[in-house]
Amino acid sequence: MFMKGILLVNLGTPDSPQTADVRRYLDEFLMDERVIDINAVGRTFLVKGIIVPFRGPQSAKSYQKIWTPEGSPLLVYSVKSAKMLQERLGSDYQVELAMRYQNPSIQTALDKLKAAKVDSIQVISLFPQYASATTGSVHQKVMELVSIWQTIPEISFVNSFYDNDLMIEAFAQNGAKYNPASYDHILFSFHGLPERQLKKADETHSYCLQANDCCGSINETNKFCYSAQSHATARLIAAKLNIPKENYTICFQSRLGRDPWRKPYTSEVIADLAKKGAKKILVFCPAFVADCLETVYEIAEEYDIEFKHLGGEKVQLVESLNDSPLWVDALEQMVKTQLNKAAQL
Repeated sequence: MFMKGILLVNLGTPDSPQTADVRRYLDEFLMDERVIDINAVGRTFLVKGIIVPFRGPQSAKSYQKIWTPEGSPLLVYSVKSAKMLQERLGSDYQVELAMRYQNPSIQTALDKLKAAKVDSIQVISLFPQYASATTGSVHQKVMELVSIWQTIPEISFVNSFYDNDLMIEAFAQNGAKYNPASYDHILFSFHGLPERQLKKADETHSYCLQANDCCGSINETNKFCYSAQSHATARLIAAKLNIPKENYTICFQSRLGRDPWRKPYTSEVIADLAKKGAKKILVFCPAFVADCLETVYEIAEEYDIEFKHLGGEKVQLVESLNDSPLWVDALEQMVKTQLNKAAQL
């Protein structure tokens, strides 16, 4: 019997909301050369000398506010969706879940697939839009670990799924429950990236951020661009819900440091909407397939409080895909589409 291995990889989470575990997570995460892409000496000084010591306790308090009896929401929902996918695919597949940082580790998941003697491994990074700091980092880590195996099975990678029809439908269904037309404005808030990383991904060195509409459509030059893919995801969800272009804004959150990040910043957009008299804002976060610190705390708590201080009434988060059956349909579709492509080669 031929056994096919599926490796699902999400970003990661501390093992607990305690400061020591949060510091350990931040250290591994931010020391990744694809995440903070500066020279090693500068990265080490910044992460180990400043960010981890001082931000660790603050982040721990934030994690404590979102932690559930089962654990971190991101891990809880990732485990549930992986189990659901295993049930869908059946005994010809072995599905393993890993986190790029901390546990369960990619090393552990790959060891399980190796022990099962799978004939192939399909890697699906759970980031809809490709970025070097997320999907690229996962791919690099997998290749590094597998490169020392004596026997390497067939391995394939899903680069991105920003326009997957079932994923778009799942986000739209979640949003429809809140009746978007009843809100003053809709935000599609994506995790931010430094502008330098977007520009580095532009092989032409002459397109990215050179015009206001450089992300207005997907083309041969920007087809792997995180920002362009994010804009495309937002447009597809908006179209599915019949949200007019003038009623929504695409923005970016969670910036770190002083360097310019992709604009507009979510916090500034919310403040501007409050100044213009908006009372209710609905926020989608389509860069995240499972709720996490950036959604249930940063958006639903921090930005909601800021908006109310500025005169608004409510920032309403649209929950992530989590363990939605339609999201598992999308994962199953990705698995089988990739296998069909391989069979045709």
